[in-house]
Amino acid sequence: MDRKLSTILATDVVGYSRLMGEDEAGTLTALKSHRTELIDPKAAQYRGRTIKLMGDGALMEFESVVDAVAFAVEVQCAMRDRNKDVSDERQILYRIGINIGDVIVDGDDIYGDGVNVAARLEGLAEAGGICVARNVHDQVRDKLDLNFQDLGEVSVKNIARPVPAFQVVMDDKVAALGTPIVQGSAKGIQSTRTFVAAAIALILLVAGAGFWIRSNSLDFAPALAANMAFPLPDKPSIAVLPFESLSDDKKSGYFTSGLTEGLTTALARLPGLFVISDRSTDTYKGKPVNIKQVAEEQGVQYLLKGSVQKADNKLRITARLVDALIGRNVWTGSFDRPDGDVFAVQDEIVKRVSVELQVKLTDGDHARRASRGTNNLEAWLLVVQGKAELFKWTRDGMIKARELYEAARRADPNWALPVAGLAQPDWYEARRGWSASREDSIRSGMALAERAIQMDPNDPTGYMALGNLLFLVGQPKRAVEARRKAIKLAPNDFTVIAGLAARLGYWGGEQEAVELFERAIRLSPKNPWWVPAGYGFALHLVGRKEEAVAALKRAIDQKPRNATARARLAAVYADLGRMNEAKAAAKEAKRLNPNFTASRYMKSYSLNDPKRDAWYTDLLLRAGLPE
Repeated sequence: MDRKLSTILATDVVGYSRLMGEDEAGTLTALKSHRTELIDPKAAQYRGRTIKLMGDGALMEFESVVDAVAFAVEVQCAMRDRNKDVSDERQILYRIGINIGDVIVDGDDIYGDGVNVAARLEGLAEAGGICVARNVHDQVRDKLDLNFQDLGEVSVKNIARPVPAFQVVMDDKVAALGTPIVQGSAKGIQSTRTFVAAAIALILLVAGAGFWIRSNSLDFAPALAANMAFPLPDKPSIAVLPFESLSDDKKSGYFTSGLTEGLTTALARLPGLFVISDRSTDTYKGKPVNIKQVAEEQGVQYLLKGSVQKADNKLRITARLVDALIGRNVWTGSFDRPDGDVFAVQDEIVKRVSVELQVKLTDGDHARRASRGTNNLEAWLLVVQGKAELFKWTRDGMIKARELYEAARRADPNWALPVAGLAQPDWYEARRGWSASREDSIRSGMALAERAIQMDPNDPTGYMALGNLLFLVGQPKRAVEARRKAIKLAPNDFTVIAGLAARLGYWGGEQEAVELFERAIRLSPKNPWWVPAGYGFALHLVGRKEEAVAALKRAIDQKPRNATARARLAAVYADLGRMNEAKAAAKEAKRLNPNFTASRYMKSYSLNDPKRDAWYTDLLLRAGLPE
């Protein structure tokens, strides 16, 4: 794909959902009138190209930044006049954001941070206002007689660095820039084909909106592709939201969590889908769900949600597949089954979702293939609880995880997953020095991981555990082979991908680690603290130091009491020569962990190369950490 520098303008309608809910036909008629009588002629005048129309918004591109700002000013001034005789509650007001940025060109579409920043700036604008990036302000301040209000550096959603932003002051100067509207003008790059495409898009939009209201209407506004935190993948993208438990007992909560995870895992094994990790969607558990917001935060078109009601030995599971971009149901299903048939229900849901998204199935039994491997409901619930304890990464959590995995193995001795699960506490306790005998823990973990692979060679969990242990004993080549086998078996599994990324940096594979972390972050935009901590460490090793600082700060924001992330931040600052900040980060690491020393850190996080270890140790010491 080609890249280019472009001026991007993003706009949306303030209160669009309310306006549509109160008067669908009137709102659509007004929007059509504004576009045909004002926006399209002004776009032609200022050589603007409409990239896409999205319900309540539009994404546009301009050859000239001056033209983009002049267009925005004229539109907002004209809308004041057009709203004069309209009651306040029925007025249509636009927000506009403008940015200059590098974009990826894909046919007639554009993607990238340049587009994302424009969308975030639009969200900062006042109703009827214009918000621009600093680079836009700097280009037009001496060319257009406008006043600007400096908003400073604003932190916006899913953009790593704060965005320096300015707001156009809508005073008498903006009115002086107005020019007559010339219908049918077609200057510059705005070709007849673009107008035709825009007209067709508008017709489809109106027709689609009418259809949406008439059938399967949902209580949310459609998501906007321009507001997506990440560009939509080139294949169907889906996130499984935590299913809601309609029962009060704690065991039902574990059951529901397991069902959500099972559906995510099963869908992730299908090669034709892009599936967001359940570690990312788990952040929505127990919260009111805004479909538009979730889709935009996760960067997906489809969402699967549902509920579970358990009474006596019976289950009622409901599931709903939603297309967030058009704001309607795709499919709804309800299943009444004995509680032992949960895996059959998983299979039915996965198959139906696959058909609805037009994914070709290779074979059946998807739920069991996706690491289930058991018909024993008790064993399955014990594994779900065991994973929850394991991911606490504490001594007590490891002890409880071992007990739960052992109970699951007793409940179903032929299931590989609890056997592989038992290898994980052995690995982590040996790594942290918590076990009575490091050698015994490693031997036990190796035997368990290899046994799990023998029991089920198509389950990635055994290969993950084996890879971790092989890294621990200094066999990186075999370790990477095992972990890559796990990725091959689970190409959309966030934990599998991020797990390998977290190990590679210590063995000279920091560039691949960066790439894997970025892949994992896309699969799980809401990820645990150790992901930005590992990503920041890998970025530092490849020389992307400022990005490393940003990533490590995100890790600290997620887990403020973690000394390791602060020590890594201190090392980056020392490498940048920013010694005051390095010493402050090191001081905070020592406050959080009075026993923290450079030598103890390197014992746990050796780079397995004497020269690299000496270099990193020197950075920690220069930052002020004790030897």
